[in-house]
Amino acid sequence: MTQIAYRSALATLEATRPLPVLAGIALRVAVVLAVWSQRRRTRIALADLDAHMLRDIGIEPEIARAEARRPFWLG
Repeated sequence: MTQIAYRSALATLEATRPLPVLAGIALRVAVVLAVWSQRRRTRIALADLDAHMLRDIGIEPEIARAEARRPFWLG
């Protein structure tokens, strides 16, 4: 959901006024780094949840472990 918000903000910014090429590249890099950072944080938090907490949010422990092990650069 946040990735959609980042991309939406990027599209809105680019639609209102064209950016210089270097600024556009820098903005895209910043968006990718922000998405990666959020994925890393959420996967670390997911790995810290115990079985009881996972049941509360409706996630099987095996699925949570598999997701937590995924590299942050994979969506």
